[in-house]
Amino acid sequence: MNILEFFQGMGFMQMNWQQGVMLLISFFLLFLAIHKKYEPLLLLPIAFGMLLTNLPGAGMFHSELWTNFLDATHPDYHSYGAILKSGGLLDVLYIGVKAGVYPCLIFIGVGAMTDFGPLIANPKSLILGAAAQIGIFVTFLCAYAMGFSPAEAGSIGIIGGADGPTSIFLTSKLAPNLLGPIAIAAYSYMALVPVIQPPIMRALTTKKERAIKMGQLRPVSKTEKIVFPIIITAIVALILPDAAPLIGCLMLGNLMKESGVVDRLSKTAQNELMNIVVIFLGLSVGATATGASFLNLQTIMILSMGIVAFGLGSAGGVLLAKFMNLFLKEKINPLIGSAGVSAVPMAARVSQTVGQEENPSNFLLMHAMGPNVAGVIGSAVAAGVLLTMLG
Repeated sequence: MNILEFFQGMGFMQMNWQQGVMLLISFFLLFLAIHKKYEPLLLLPIAFGMLLTNLPGAGMFHSELWTNFLDATHPDYHSYGAILKSGGLLDVLYIGVKAGVYPCLIFIGVGAMTDFGPLIANPKSLILGAAAQIGIFVTFLCAYAMGFSPAEAGSIGIIGGADGPTSIFLTSKLAPNLLGPIAIAAYSYMALVPVIQPPIMRALTTKKERAIKMGQLRPVSKTEKIVFPIIITAIVALILPDAAPLIGCLMLGNLMKESGVVDRLSKTAQNELMNIVVIFLGLSVGATATGASFLNLQTIMILSMGIVAFGLGSAGGVLLAKFMNLFLKEKINPLIGSAGVSAVPMAARVSQTVGQEENPSNFLLMHAMGPNVAGVIGSAVAAGVLLTMLG
């Protein structure tokens, strides 16, 4: 009898077809992360979290607890106590996602690794970074027209910012039921920047435009670099309070780096803190990708609209740069506009690569870093706008 109970308790005996398919998908994502090196720092823990949550009988993540958490009629509505009491390991880790803690901590690390010098030296870069966010809002309208709720449409649109932590932050607030597919779409398309962007860039520019050489950027003083994060935090938070958590953490990390007085904190934010939070974030986001939430037409639509959002964002920056050239004496190479999506520094490197194909003496990397880091700010602001409108 005990032997029979043992076999009946095995995961193989409890597995349904949805869990089997999700395990295969997790294996495929692990292959992409390890063999193809597609955003491995986050795709690997996300894929492994997906593997863990779909192991039948393991009890590591309980989607029904989070359904109760969001149901205002349920006694456990907004009760982290119920999660801690009855939840598994991944339920407990997911609290950091739901509370918006992990994305903000990651932004501290991102800020500590970011140099805003190119943006300060060329403020026009901020406009290009803003233009690249057009993909977010166009996709939001398209998703809403296709039948998604406003909150779900906003979460899908944010994929166009090409910023994984921002996508997770906004989706956890607006549409946590879509967190798995949106996170996977966001990080997959970030990894495919060198594949997706060049055809768009070449289609929207002429050979002559791609060969435009830009002059050297002016030196930026230490004082400017210290004042910048303080001013940006104050301005954005006063205008758009919902963007304050992301922008504030981003600029705190940058201020720690640029001030030069807290090197230990800056190095910790860039390394130990960043690495620990990435593990927790990836595992807990992957845990939401259960068969019921992932294997449906909705997921295919999200993946499809995600690439449209990303493509529109890349195109928006290029087209605005072309428009600005109609009025500027010193022309901008339109290729740097595509770096306005916040996939740092991959998008800037793509601008450099495509530019050198037309003119080997062209060095666009530092010029492209301006719109690139502006895109980080832009995507956080866009998230704040959507959260204010739809939250």
